[in-house]
Amino acid sequence: MTTTPDYPPLAESETVSAPIISGRARTIALICLLSAAFMELMDGTVVNVALRTMETDLGASSTALQWVVAGYPLAYAVGLIVSARLGDRYGRRLLFVTGLAAFGVMSLACGLATGPGQLVAFRVLQGAAAALMVPQVLTNIQVLYRPDERGKAMGMFTSVIGLAAVTGPILGAVITDGDWFGMSWRPIFLINVPLAAIAVAAALSFIPETRDDNPAPITAGSAGLLGASLAAIMLPITLGPDNDWPAWGFAMITIGVAGLAIFARRQVTTAEAGVTPMVPPALFRTRSFTTGLITFAALTIPTGGYFLVQSLHVQMALGWSVLHTGFMWIPFSLAVPVSAGLAATVLAPRLGRRILQIGAAILITGMAAMYLAEGSSNPGLWFPAALVIAGLGFGAIVGSAGLLVLNDVPVALAGAASGVFNTVQALAVAVGAAVIGTAYTTVGESHGLQSGYHVAFLTMMAIVGAGAVLAQTMPKVTTAVSAG
Repeated sequence: MTTTPDYPPLAESETVSAPIISGRARTIALICLLSAAFMELMDGTVVNVALRTMETDLGASSTALQWVVAGYPLAYAVGLIVSARLGDRYGRRLLFVTGLAAFGVMSLACGLATGPGQLVAFRVLQGAAAALMVPQVLTNIQVLYRPDERGKAMGMFTSVIGLAAVTGPILGAVITDGDWFGMSWRPIFLINVPLAAIAVAAALSFIPETRDDNPAPITAGSAGLLGASLAAIMLPITLGPDNDWPAWGFAMITIGVAGLAIFARRQVTTAEAGVTPMVPPALFRTRSFTTGLITFAALTIPTGGYFLVQSLHVQMALGWSVLHTGFMWIPFSLAVPVSAGLAATVLAPRLGRRILQIGAAILITGMAAMYLAEGSSNPGLWFPAALVIAGLGFGAIVGSAGLLVLNDVPVALAGAASGVFNTVQALAVAVGAAVIGTAYTTVGESHGLQSGYHVAFLTMMAIVGAGAVLAQTMPKVTTAVSAG
């Protein structure tokens, strides 16, 4: 029996055959990559505030609306790991441009949809297109930047991600309420079309083609098993809260987890046979990646519930309009990129795992302030300050997590690492929205919305605290982390 060869340490693994660019060309390439990441994350949330308008305009049923929301993250999460490995094999720029172009086309199709069935189908295809392009973003950053340069690149990446997370609801509210050009909700999708076209042109001009010299074989059996397992988990998580968590949902989750266990075992046996597997077990021998991934998942779960519960509560309990709710997030959105950029470029290189713990403490403080403000006589007066505090904590976490988790990963494993990282993030956000959202509505229905709000926020603070404790398992610092 043979074993998979050890990959070289990070500093030695930078001798990939890919051309490395610098200066203006690399800056434009990074902007192009970041624009794609921004569009993907924004489109994951932009539809939420427009659902009622879509219902009226398209005559959509509640089931169709659920699929408009759920189809996108489902297709996205299922395809991430396979797409990352396809980029390693066939070219990261090729997969990025293909996914980006398809994303633009599907955005156009969503904006022109004339019925709920069309919109659901196009949203699923839009999520699949996003799955093609997003893994190539982090992989290209790993390849195009040396370890001592990645701090600034990751700082920009995480600042954009943090900003995109709250831009969706704000933009969706402004567009839907403003009825731009008399087109109602449609511009929330159509706005992607020119952005995608510009990004495709820039990518073809400035992003060099790179691929793995020894790519992992992608078999239909392994890819199908992985995709089916992730779908079996994601489907009930996304649809369960609106369907009273049916028994079939728990059965599907069990089947999905079992499928992932079988997939993991097949990856080990493939590696033992001397063949590079789709997800190499060697990846998880990098301590900063494995412990950091677990910590990142724990810290990400509450954020999935945070945006949902806060937005629901101010509308259902306080009577705020959709537009007012969207504007509520502006203080948060301004704080996140400031904190994320500072964390990635200055604090993470110096503090290592401690910046995650500091960010968690600040986020808990912001959530506690929200908890207290909600019970005051004028919560709207205190929410902005609390949201700034929470945004600073959230930014510190997202700004440092990618750098701390991925920086020690050899470039030979960059594609697999990117796929796994993005998949875990998507699953964590979905779990947070489902579990914490269910806690809010269940307690709210039986004991009042304020009680539901309190239970949800106490749960989120407890999970963030657990994530801070888990961060202690990470290495104190990662090798070669630098602000650049």
